[in-house]
Amino acid sequence: MNWFDFTLKLKGFPIEEAKKHLEKIQAIPEAEYANYIEEKKQEILDFHLQHNSFYKDLLKNKKVEKWEDLPILTKKDLQQPLKNRLSEGYTEKNVYVNKTSGSSGHPFVFAKDKFCHALTWSVIFDRFGWFGLDFNSSFQARFYGIPLDKIGYYKERLKDKMATRYRFPIFNLSDEKLESFLAEFYKKKFDYINGYTSSIELFAKFLQKKNIILKDICPTLKVCIVTSEMLFPDTKALLEKQFGIPVVNEYGASELDLLAFQNPQDQWVLNTETLFIEIVNEEGEVLPHGEEGKIVVTSLYNKAHPFIRYDLGDIGIIDAKSTAKQQFLQKLTGRTNDVATLPSGKVVPGLTFYYVTKSIIEDSGEVKEFVIKQTEANSFEITYVASATISVEKENEIKTAIEKYLEKGLSLQLKRVDVLQRKKSGKLKQFESLV
Repeated sequence: MNWFDFTLKLKGFPIEEAKKHLEKIQAIPEAEYANYIEEKKQEILDFHLQHNSFYKDLLKNKKVEKWEDLPILTKKDLQQPLKNRLSEGYTEKNVYVNKTSGSSGHPFVFAKDKFCHALTWSVIFDRFGWFGLDFNSSFQARFYGIPLDKIGYYKERLKDKMATRYRFPIFNLSDEKLESFLAEFYKKKFDYINGYTSSIELFAKFLQKKNIILKDICPTLKVCIVTSEMLFPDTKALLEKQFGIPVVNEYGASELDLLAFQNPQDQWVLNTETLFIEIVNEEGEVLPHGEEGKIVVTSLYNKAHPFIRYDLGDIGIIDAKSTAKQQFLQKLTGRTNDVATLPSGKVVPGLTFYYVTKSIIEDSGEVKEFVIKQTEANSFEITYVASATISVEKENEIKTAIEKYLEKGLSLQLKRVDVLQRKKSGKLKQFESLV
């Protein structure tokens, strides 16, 4: 029995209808695809202008002659009761309701109508299928968080069983715990690994230390799919070496859909079936493909709740070679709030610090993981987990590198801890500015 499909149907999500609709979209020829996008944009806009008072109020007194005149919707705009934002005919009882992780600093509750949410799953099924995976039968090794209250914990375990997956809770990633994770790969026939990048990276480092290639002990493994956190090239190389399988980068947003997914040719394919994605500058002007800016997304099918020109909070580039139907994400820089303003006035992506220090700090092999915080304009703190304290020599190397790539006069504090604090979900934020 197709348990995963069955559970979706049980919750009222028309998954079979959604799968067929996705096939119809994918069958549209390239020459006609721009028309399909324009029609869906106009259709979803007209729907919300007629049936959604929240969106009508947002446009009040605004002169709109073309798509680009529409306001860019921010997360702050959505921080009000969900009932105020739902379209006519939709209530919290007949839609899919969830909450964003709050990684942008602006958490909110959102809704999708049930067909829209079924389409989301159809896109996910399609992308995972590129690697021979089937949610109804492929066995997943899941590196995720889990509710720690008794009811939530067992509810999640039951969902895992129904969804053909085995969960490795990531709140304790000591060597002893990772040893127990490894034992499961000897016993179980996993088809793929899925979960947060930082946790999976820790497991790979553990295997490296033990000189183990995971596929040697679990030959059924096909692929590893990482999500929710940045995947750096050297991390990808480490995972592929220690797991002995391809590593795929997934980029999504719970309130929207799967945004991009790496295909077997290592191209980051954007979702043009259910989303319209734009890149804009700080003034909200649309930038041509090939230029870096804020990622703004329109959900073409969500009638329950408007996500029209929604600022996701991320920065990226759409490849200049993209067409209306075939679009590729050339680069994902990070979140718009993950920037550091230095004393000189220079503004840099916060992950620059992470890039600069990563190779140095991990060179010894003693450091398991680390995060960086900007505590004041000129002060940064690196908190790390390691088997030994970083040497003064290594600390000086990091300071020299930061001076070289950023600017002089920055203060740097290093703090060793036993475990890094993760969010409730289990995510780890690699850089954060408190300024």
